[in-house]
Amino acid sequence: RPTQAIWVPAIHLHMTAATMQVSQKDFQKAQEQLKVLKKDPGNEMKLKLYALFKQATEGPCNAPKPGMLDFVKKAKWDAWNSLGNLSQDDARQKYAELVSSLVSAESARQKQEASPEEGRHDGYETLIVTTKNNITKIMFNRPDRKNAINRQMYREIIKALEEAGKNDSTIAVITGNGDYYSSGNDLSNFTNVQPGEMEKMAKDGAVLLKDFVGHFIDFPKPLIAVVNGPAIGICVTVLGLCDLVYASDRATFHTPFSQLGQSPEGCSSYLFPKIMGLAKASEMLLFNKKLTAAEACAQGLVTEVFPDSSFQKEVWARLEAFASLPKNSLAVSKQLLRSMEKERLHAVNSRECEVLTERWLSDECVNAIVSFFQKKSKL
Repeated sequence: RPTQAIWVPAIHLHMTAATMQVSQKDFQKAQEQLKVLKKDPGNEMKLKLYALFKQATEGPCNAPKPGMLDFVKKAKWDAWNSLGNLSQDDARQKYAELVSSLVSAESARQKQEASPEEGRHDGYETLIVTTKNNITKIMFNRPDRKNAINRQMYREIIKALEEAGKNDSTIAVITGNGDYYSSGNDLSNFTNVQPGEMEKMAKDGAVLLKDFVGHFIDFPKPLIAVVNGPAIGICVTVLGLCDLVYASDRATFHTPFSQLGQSPEGCSSYLFPKIMGLAKASEMLLFNKKLTAAEACAQGLVTEVFPDSSFQKEVWARLEAFASLPKNSLAVSKQLLRSMEKERLHAVNSRECEVLTERWLSDECVNAIVSFFQKKSKL
């Protein structure tokens, strides 16, 4: 596991009053609980913990503001400074409550993992992969991070697609665990990078992304997206490479590339204009238009929308019917539908990744991401 960029310190303070003793005891207990958490809570949560810890032990932010390009120190400073004049007692209380919620969530997750689903595949930490009734289900499983995709998750999705393409299942399904389908790229992929490592990060990231999208292009069986909630970024763009897209009516579709100083990927620069027309694709890919499920369906990105209350029941009944169809017939027919486009799609994928490498190394992209985190820290 890589060294974490954000460190949450732990110190012991003297107890000075009866009311403070209770608060201080809870505060110290929370510090100990935090040390034994098995799962990394993610940088956003660690920033909140860091800020509350500093506020509880030192009071309002009194450190000089770091430079804009010192991402880690700047993020920590912004998080602490955003607490304003919150009292030390209140900060201790909030810190203890936050740690308690993390402990409870981990306990529930461990209980769920203790009784694994039938047909569950081993070897995944960020996904739940199962094969049952001729369906391989690939479920994004970082619900506490809105299923944001970090580097490990990229690699695990690639592995899951490879396995699903070769096993005896008839179809493969991608969906999300929790309220979100996926919030797209985990931006900690960028904040954990030191300035001198930016070029390597960009090149390595482009290689990984190209491989990831390539597995969607080459997937040999019907691939169906079951979009259970909001979808953002890369998990939206690769929907054009899926054979069917079913969505809950509470799902939304958002590709805020220009807002983050970046550019389209997932072959969306080619497929989205074909699917929805140039004007609608431009509205989404250039100008950050967020689509409702109904709008995405009307524009051809989504196959069908279902009421959220009956979404899972209706969709899975349909998928099980599809999975009972002759497997080889489905695979051969998919290849006929896709074969004329494969070469073009791989070329588009390569070009999109080249452009993204340039964007990631640009000052405009760096400033946009810094601005994004500044806004988040003020919420």
